Amino acid sequence: MEDPNHCRHLCVDMQRMFAEDTPWHIPWMHRVREPVVELARTHPAQTIFTRFVPPKTPAEAGGSWRDYYEKWSMMTREQLGDEMVDILPELRAVVPPAIVFDKPVYSPWLDGRLHNFLQSQGVTTLVISGGETDVCVLAAILGAVDLGYSIILVRDAICSTSDETHDASLALFGRRFSNQLRIAGAEEVLRWWHG
Repeated sequence: MEDPNHCRHLCVDMQRMFAEDTPWHIPWMHRVREPVVELARTHPAQTIFTRFVPPKTPAEAGGSWRDYYEKWSMMTREQLGDEMVDILPELRAVVPPAIVFDKPVYSPWLDGRLHNFLQSQGVTTLVISGGETDVCVLAAILGAVDLGYSIILVRDAICSTSDETHDASLALFGRRFSNQLRIAGAEEVLRWWHG
């Protein structure tokens, strides 16, 4: 059950490497920046940013991730630069009290740190924003569902490089996960959270 008193804003991968001119640029990330920033500024102490952190070189990646980074070697930290992995400057401005969790894969749940932190804080509800709807946001949602969190997905604060899979993902979330997840606009979420 959604609980504004035990809620955190999980902002997924709003990073420079997706906002700026790189091969992984998400063209319409700029359209969701404002609602994401408003959520983070309104509840900075309840905001958690995740960062998708590529390896320094492809050789540091294991399994199929090594092949992935052989293909995308220009997106390794050695070539991209560590500064491009950071969250957007206007979001970095609220850290602290907001905090950052780094992850080497799509899901923020794999190593257990995020879930353990949220459990230690008594969190039961997650407001989720960020990108990409059909990759890292999807991984965050599926893990949160498995772990039993109530989820509010902020419709106008998520983005993808593909309109088609973004729309399909929203339809999937709304139909298949309606007991665990509600889709709402940023203004509605802020009103609910203030109430």
